[in-house]
Amino acid sequence: MTESMTAHLELDTKELRCPLPLLKAKQALNRLAAGEVLRVWATDPGSLRDFRVWCEQSGHHLLSCSETQQVYCYLIQKRA
Repeated sequence: MTESMTAHLELDTKELRCPLPLLKAKQALNRLAAGEVLRVWATDPGSLRDFRVWCEQSGHHLLSCSETQQVYCYLIQKRA
């Protein structure tokens, strides 16, 4: 799955610092049904580690992670 995949919800956390991108993503995922996909945009380089570890621990699936011009894009599928 790639960045071009359709997301059910998009979240812009650019310019927010840790832990706000992750906190906002958690809140957004609470609004989604199991299996739906959240796209998160972030500029905090620490978000790379935060999202990977959080997805591993929470059971959500990090479908993709990309970076373009210091903007990170995460696609996260809510666990079933």
